[in-house]
Amino acid sequence: MDLFIYLFVALFSVLNPIGTVPIFVGLTQNDPKKERSRISLWTAIYVFIILIVSFFIGQYVLLFFGISIDALRIAGGLIIVSSGFSLLSGKFTKKRGINKKAETEAQQRNDIALTPLAIPMLAGPGSISLLIAFYQEHNSTTEIIISTLAILAIAVTIFIILRSAHYLAKILGASGIIAISRIVGFIVIAIGIQYIVSAIINIIKVNLS
Repeated sequence: MDLFIYLFVALFSVLNPIGTVPIFVGLTQNDPKKERSRISLWTAIYVFIILIVSFFIGQYVLLFFGISIDALRIAGGLIIVSSGFSLLSGKFTKKRGINKKAETEAQQRNDIALTPLAIPMLAGPGSISLLIAFYQEHNSTTEIIISTLAILAIAVTIFIILRSAHYLAKILGASGIIAISRIVGFIVIAIGIQYIVSAIINIIKVNLS
């Protein structure tokens, strides 16, 4: 249960679906309720697929390019920390690949679930590197099952949040969403720093042994 909660909280912090609410509302403001539900569902499905593939296949990508797990932890930690600072400074959305031009193009497309919602807004380098590193440490059958359930749970959570995005936007308001994002940002920074520290400690141990 501890493993499930840890991975769920870590993914929730890095993905930050709450921070996606204002953008989702903006992109779907002219869509009927049924279409919003469809987009929410497919966004969650795409995120689940991306995360699962990263979790199971990511290690082979590392082997192919000759990248050590410690190098990945440091690189991923830096990306996660950067995302956390973006959340704290209120510039998170600007660094997720969504500018005014991209937003206009997205509104003109029939399906925005895969891009820009699933990629790069939700499933980005931070979450992908987090899962690859996580698999290296937790790859027993039981741990893989628990991790898969945690990834499924985060996908379901994303669906619920996006499905309720217009309602949440009215309840929380812009200030409420910003406040939550900044709290999440602090947690994200801590996660990123922990990854970097763990990698450095492991490198020192290997060199001293």
